[in-house]
Amino acid sequence: NDDGPPGPDSPYIYGLYRHLTRDLEWDVRVVIPSSQKSWIGKAYQIKDLISGRYFYPRDPDGFGETSEESRPLQEGELGEWILLDGTPATCANIALHNLYPGEIDLLISGPNLGRNSSAAFALSSGTIGAALSSSLSRIRSIALSYGTVVHPTPTAWHEPAHVFGSRIIRYLWDNWGADEGGLRNGEVDLYNVNIPMIEDLLSEEGVTICWTHIWRNSYGRLFKVHTPGEAVVAPTMSAGPDSPNEDPEHQPRLGEDKAAPKDVGKLFFKFAPDMKDLINPSASSLPVGSDGWAIRRGWASVTPMRASFAEPVDFVVPLSEETVDSRVWKMKL
Repeated sequence: NDDGPPGPDSPYIYGLYRHLTRDLEWDVRVVIPSSQKSWIGKAYQIKDLISGRYFYPRDPDGFGETSEESRPLQEGELGEWILLDGTPATCANIALHNLYPGEIDLLISGPNLGRNSSAAFALSSGTIGAALSSSLSRIRSIALSYGTVVHPTPTAWHEPAHVFGSRIIRYLWDNWGADEGGLRNGEVDLYNVNIPMIEDLLSEEGVTICWTHIWRNSYGRLFKVHTPGEAVVAPTMSAGPDSPNEDPEHQPRLGEDKAAPKDVGKLFFKFAPDMKDLINPSASSLPVGSDGWAIRRGWASVTPMRASFAEPVDFVVPLSEETVDSRVWKMKL
């Protein structure tokens, strides 16, 4: 995940872990960042020495002890996790190639605290970044996010979301899709799943699931100017756009949108994104069938993705030696 070990900024990972191990009876290994790493995308730490610790979660909330060395489980501990001082993508690669080489069939990243629908969030997401990292190693990968709709989200909705999420994961594993351009034997590289945290999770009918594509949107200002004094004490967004510290009306908590005259020219900036149009977009701006459209309807979205930057459709057409000349520039620079 990108939210780190169980805690206020990471309320979902332990619950999903219990369902995957108890309900699906899967053998699950957990390798996650030791602290919050939201909005970091698929970044790797290439100059740092990545250190780690062992973590032993307990019921009911997943809190537990850390240890510098691996040890036998004690009474009440449900497993041995590994916390790395690295990004989500770093954790994924180390898990696959250093900690458990050849042992992993499926990588699950999440559940993220907050939605990862739309291009603006997907391209920034550490949760999706970890799934992209593993899919580039030809491992089936799923990114799972729980979109906050009600602030705060009632804890009674957590368990139904985990049951729902684990069923979606199991279905995808059993019915993995085909993609001729996929990196792994013509399969879909990864799936991005978004589940809205709404009361319908408790209903007999449940939440509708829809195959979707990514809503291509954009964002503007992500940072705000601060004076030297403000830059030290001002809070920053600790997690994603749906985090507990985010204003329910999706406005930045770091002051006004426009910098005061005394702030202009100061080279101090804090992360203070304007999320209103991303979290609550107008219905007319949402393409039917997109992940943003599905979440707005209160549906879960499942989006097949490729581990690549997308090209325009015309550039995806296969070429031959005879036809490649049409792509050659006919000018001198």
